[in-house]
Amino acid sequence: MFRGMNPQLAPSPRRDFAGLAAFLLLVALVSAAGGWATSSSVGTWYAGLAKPSFNPPDWLFGPVWSALYAMIAVAGWRLWRRGGPASRLALAAWYLQLLLNLVWSFLFFGGRMIGAALVEIVVLLAAIAATIVLAWRVERAAAWLLAPYLAWVAFAAVLNAALWRLNG
Repeated sequence: MFRGMNPQLAPSPRRDFAGLAAFLLLVALVSAAGGWATSSSVGTWYAGLAKPSFNPPDWLFGPVWSALYAMIAVAGWRLWRRGGPASRLALAAWYLQLLLNLVWSFLFFGGRMIGAALVEIVVLLAAIAATIVLAWRVERAAAWLLAPYLAWVAFAAVLNAALWRLNG
């Protein structure tokens, strides 16, 4: 039933629930920290930036990121459930991309460093892509859960570049 899963880590309802709760909590904490960094600038500095024509309306970011963060958490949880060396490597990449996700908010909104954030988001994109490749080898559903995140961050990188060009 759980082909490839470490038999010592076979899921139990209690372990599964606790693991999922831990991943949801971790991602929620990252989201909250990023939101804190964002809130200091979104209504002031960011509102005053020249924006490209394809800039989404502000109200769209909250729902999109909420859905993406839920999928990121579930992807991490699914990788964790698998166990084994390949899963640990995929999880290491998962943790790295989550950290880079947080750093971007502090660079862009907290530090108002559009150029540095652009460099960082390219690294974030590479980390997400690496996580997807590593996850694909372990748990394809986890890899698919990260695909919309990769697409959104790619769009965000283009938006970041346009904002840098218009305001740099």
